[in-house]
Amino acid sequence: MMLTPLARCGVAAAVLCLSLCIPTPHAHARAPGPDTAGRGAGAAREAAANAGAELVATRAAEAARGTGGLVFRACPAAEELPPPVRCATLAVPLDYARPDGPRISLTVSRVAATRRGGAVRQGALVYNPGGPGASGTFFPLLSGLPEWERVGAAYDLVGYAPRGVGRSAPLSCEDPAGRAKGPTQVPAEPSAAYKQQRVAAARAYARGCAQRAGAALPYYTTLDNVRDLHVLRAALGEEKLTFLGASYGTYLGAVYATLHPAHVRRMVLDSAVNPDPRRIWYVNNLDQAPGFERRWYDFRAWAARHHATYRLGATPEAVQASYERVRDAVARTPAGETVGTGELQAAFLQAAYYDDVWPERAAALSSFLAGDPGPLAEQAGPDPESAAARENARAVYTAVLCNDAAWPAQWETWDRDTTELARRAPFEAWANAFLNLPCAYWPVHERQQPVAVGEQPVPAGAQRAALPRTLIVAAERDGATPYPGALELQRRLGARAALVTEEGAGAHGVVGGRNDCVDRHVERYLLTGDTSGWRVTCAPHPEPAPVSLDDRAARGPGKVPRALLPPVV
Repeated sequence: MMLTPLARCGVAAAVLCLSLCIPTPHAHARAPGPDTAGRGAGAAREAAANAGAELVATRAAEAARGTGGLVFRACPAAEELPPPVRCATLAVPLDYARPDGPRISLTVSRVAATRRGGAVRQGALVYNPGGPGASGTFFPLLSGLPEWERVGAAYDLVGYAPRGVGRSAPLSCEDPAGRAKGPTQVPAEPSAAYKQQRVAAARAYARGCAQRAGAALPYYTTLDNVRDLHVLRAALGEEKLTFLGASYGTYLGAVYATLHPAHVRRMVLDSAVNPDPRRIWYVNNLDQAPGFERRWYDFRAWAARHHATYRLGATPEAVQASYERVRDAVARTPAGETVGTGELQAAFLQAAYYDDVWPERAAALSSFLAGDPGPLAEQAGPDPESAAARENARAVYTAVLCNDAAWPAQWETWDRDTTELARRAPFEAWANAFLNLPCAYWPVHERQQPVAVGEQPVPAGAQRAALPRTLIVAAERDGATPYPGALELQRRLGARAALVTEEGAGAHGVVGGRNDCVDRHVERYLLTGDTSGWRVTCAPHPEPAPVSLDDRAARGPGKVPRALLPPVV
């Protein structure tokens, strides 16, 4: 599922951040079987692309040792990255099977290691915020924040916009002139007629991707993202990759570690996607709904505990009734003429991702019920200035997930599985199904085969390189990437993969200013390579304090607004 507010999530909270939950699969929810037709030809193309990536990475490493490596200059104004951040462009093949064929340029950003306090530079720390569809180019800005001071002293902080994102050969699937302006009205329980409208919209969106991307469409994949990361590592002059990935970025990192274990130095995987290839991606997306249902309950329980402030009800059920009164009202008359039921759900799905928005969301409901729709319109209303970025994020998300694996081609399968799911987890089930539905009609017929993370074979007589110590971080009640995914990732990466768990917490994206205990473990690992044990726990970060819309300074001294931290999508 994708997130929408740019300030909080790069590009992504209510209609596009990939989020996963892993309970027992539904009786009908099965990943579609792979199409074996043409598998031999596909395998040959993959082998050629992998060989091409090695060739391009070797050339990039040679250039980095000479004078033809990445050239960092002042960032273009469009990047909105002030000094000391500097930018470069990295040319990579569109199709790695043709390493000397057409090229695309990726935007790379960097702040050099400060070496403050006499710190010794340890190399480059590369960040990917997930999505897929989010840009990490602002990551170097964190070098000046207290939480990142010691890491920023030892590492160049490097962000980049993956292929298709931002100014990196941007992908879009819609004509801006035809883009829906809102408000949108989404029924709580979709009728047969509404479902058919969404089927038609999904078909049209898939056609739009094909028309606007043309021959480039098949080359937005996780494997191509891994190849780009391999070349970026080499172009930075790094023999081995030090990497921080969040959400989908954990899957990217896990696939990289599987394919290139000898080129991994240190790797932090924050809010882990379940990498089981049988779940990539249809079953994973079906299974996200129960996780968000739990987090929706957590928000309502918190609001109920603060009934004296918000007057939304003294129980989670009463808060639900208040929300439904607001939903019914905006279905009749959109708030501020811009917020219908679709925008309302998008805003409150963000509350299932991040508990630091709970006070303002609860206050907006409270104000609306008291007769003032302004705060809700302000928080949930569409932002025309970010419309292009949101569509870019959605296009890349759709292309990567649809290309990565087989999806059911029959609407009846989606309808049956989602109807069953929505009976017990209604808050997000249909929204996510409709978001991903273009994959049923995707015009790229030969999909990728998901990589078996941690299980790649090696040629006869060869010895597989050992993966160094890695660090997984997870929140126990994360709805976007639920905790069983972290356990599965640790199992697949092996005995040298450590896991830090934030117990009893559920905000998505744990690293970087939310929990001091977690950050100490991550900092220790990045600076020394050591972890505190195979599995260790941290107490949850404090719940947000209730605050009205007129009092937004509820953060304690020294706390950094989450909007300034790396977006996790």
